[in-house]
Amino acid sequence: MRAVLVVNPQATSTTASGRDVLAAALASVLKLDVVETRHFGHASEAARDAVRDGADLVIAHGGDGTVNEVVNGMFEVAEPGDPSMPTLGVVPGGSANVFARALGVPKDPVDATHHLMRALADRSTRQVGLGKADERWFTFNAGIGWDAEVVAEMERQRSRGREATPALYARIALACYVRMARGEPKLSLQIGDDHPSELLHSVFVSNTDPWTYLGSTPVRMSPETSFDNGLGVFALKRMTAYPVLRHVAEMLRGRGKPHGRNSIQAADVPQLRVTCTEPLRLQVDGDCLGERSAIEFSSVPNALRVAV
Repeated sequence: MRAVLVVNPQATSTTASGRDVLAAALASVLKLDVVETRHFGHASEAARDAVRDGADLVIAHGGDGTVNEVVNGMFEVAEPGDPSMPTLGVVPGGSANVFARALGVPKDPVDATHHLMRALADRSTRQVGLGKADERWFTFNAGIGWDAEVVAEMERQRSRGREATPALYARIALACYVRMARGEPKLSLQIGDDHPSELLHSVFVSNTDPWTYLGSTPVRMSPETSFDNGLGVFALKRMTAYPVLRHVAEMLRGRGKPHGRNSIQAADVPQLRVTCTEPLRLQVDGDCLGERSAIEFSSVPNALRVAV
């Protein structure tokens, strides 16, 4: 089996020695090429080239951003269901690793490598559905509003050398909440052919559950959503303190989907559209993609084969 291992050396828990150990283990059962990324977009380039070169397997070793780049690179040259599309393997190397954990892949890179090798030996794979935000594929979540502002600020802090810890994330989320609570809602949501909603503060779109992790704690925003059905949607009408705190507590307790008159919720959604009264930030799989005035989200069933 021909395989390409795409490694992000800047990922939180990726080290040179760990990469060498993992590569040696995988090379014992695969015809393996290793690509170490050097810049943003390099993982997409490596995955695109792997598909063109006829690789059977593309392995992403890094955080969720690396996985997202690899997936988007694969779909640059192949469509869902295309027999030339390689299988995806994931060895976590980031801080949250939401996509891998949702698939049941161990968080530890060594354990994840053994898990992948067993899956390859057993030819164990599954088809997963993916989401699209305009033309950008996403594996687990996307959003406009509160979460996108948090992601943008986290990226700024990491560029200054700050470690992406749960404590830093919580502080940034609180600061962004306070700032947004003082402003007017600027988003409108249209699910399928329904009429557009009233103006909203934030729209969260899920492709699986949990939405993300706060350290070891899963944040469950759309528990009915999985890789086997359509998108989950959760939108906040107002940013007043009590209902927002209640929603956050319900998400962290994992006792079912958040509820209340302050939110709009839907599950198994094939398509939705968000429009903004002014350009707002969009985040996809934890990466900020800049500002948009309108975004089309869609669910693509059985889009990708993953070794699990």
